[in-house]
Amino acid sequence: MSAAKPEREYFLDSIRAYLMLLGVPFHVSLIYSTQRWSVNSHEASLWLTVLNDFIHAFRMQVFFVISGYFSYMLYLRYQPGRWLKVRMERVGIPLLTAVPLITLPQFFLLKNLTDKIGDWSRFSAYEKYNALMWDLISHLWFLLVLVLLTALGMLTFRWLRQQQSRFDYQQVGWGKLTLALLGYALVWCAFRRLIFWFAPALLMDGLFSIAVMQTLFFLPFFMLGALSWKHPALKALFVRFNPVMCFGTVLVFIAYSLNQRYSSGEGWLYEADALISTLMGLCMLNVCFSLGHKLLNSHSPRIMYLVNASLFIYLVHHPLTILYGIFITPHISNNTLGFFTGLLVVFGVAFLLYEIHLRIPLLRFLFSGKPQQKAQQ
Repeated sequence: MSAAKPEREYFLDSIRAYLMLLGVPFHVSLIYSTQRWSVNSHEASLWLTVLNDFIHAFRMQVFFVISGYFSYMLYLRYQPGRWLKVRMERVGIPLLTAVPLITLPQFFLLKNLTDKIGDWSRFSAYEKYNALMWDLISHLWFLLVLVLLTALGMLTFRWLRQQQSRFDYQQVGWGKLTLALLGYALVWCAFRRLIFWFAPALLMDGLFSIAVMQTLFFLPFFMLGALSWKHPALKALFVRFNPVMCFGTVLVFIAYSLNQRYSSGEGWLYEADALISTLMGLCMLNVCFSLGHKLLNSHSPRIMYLVNASLFIYLVHHPLTILYGIFITPHISNNTLGFFTGLLVVFGVAFLLYEIHLRIPLLRFLFSGKPQQKAQQ
C-alpha cells in the first residue's frame, strides 16, 4: 500500500470525460446512420454513418486503458479489500441506480412507442428474459464490464504487483505491443468461433454476450492501463506522438468501415471486427494520449466540471436521445440539421438534469457511488 498521493493526471481525467461525453454524438448519429437502431431517420446520412463508425471504432478501448490505469493506482493506495469496496461502490451503485431509474423506463418507452422490442405478448419466457437483459443493461454495459474487471482485478492486480519484470519495458515499442494484443485477440476470436459452431444461442444471450465476451475482449486494454502505471516507460510510449500510429489510424479505420459494410454476422464479421478494433484502439491510444498530454494536461475549472458531470450525462443521455428520435427527428427533414439540433437538445436537457441532481444529496450519492457534501467545482 502506498501512502503517497501522486500528482493528478489532468490529461487522463480530461480524455476519460470526453470519451464519456462522445456517447452523445455517437447515439444521436446512430439515428441518422445506416445502422439499425431503436429509432432511425427516413434516410441515412453518409457522413454521420462515418462519424458514428469512427467513434465506435476506438472509444471504449481507450476508455478501458484509462480505467485500468486509475484502478491500479488506487489498488496500490488502499488495502485490497478496501480497494474492492471503494471501486464497487463507485461503479456498482450508479449501475444499480440507473437500471430502475433509467433503463427500465426506457424499456417501456421502446416497447410502447417503437418496434424495437417486437411482439412482446408472443415471446417465450426466455425471449422475454433475454430482451430484458439487453434493454435493462443497454448503454450501461460498460459499467457492468467495469464491475467484472474490478472483481477480476483482485487476482490480476495481485499478480501484477507481485510480478518481477523479466525484461526492460524501455525496449517495448508499438510493434511488440501490437503483436501481443493481436495474439490475445486471436485467442478471443477462436473462443468466439468455437461458441458459434457448438452453442450459437449463447452469442445471442444478452447477459453472456456482455458479461463474458465483452469483459474478455476489454480485459487486455484494462490490464494495459495498469501496466502503464507500473512501468512508466509504457506511459511514456503512449504520450509520445508516433506518426506511424497516426497514419495507421486512417488505414485501420478504412478496414473497419469496409468490414461493417461488406461482412456478415454468419461469416467472419465479429472476428474481423475484434482484430480491427484492437488495432484501432492501439492507434487511437497513441493519438488520444499524445494530444491530450500536450493540450489538456493542466487544471481547468471548466474541464473539471465536465469530468464530474460526464458519467451522469452518459447515464441519462440514452433515453433522451430515444425521445428526441421518436418525437423530433420526423419533423426535421435535413439530417445534418437534425443531428446538431439533437446534440443541443440532448446535451441541454442532460446538463439541466445534472444541475438538478447536484442539489439532491440522495441523487448525488446514487449517481456517483460516493457521498458528496456539495457540488464539486
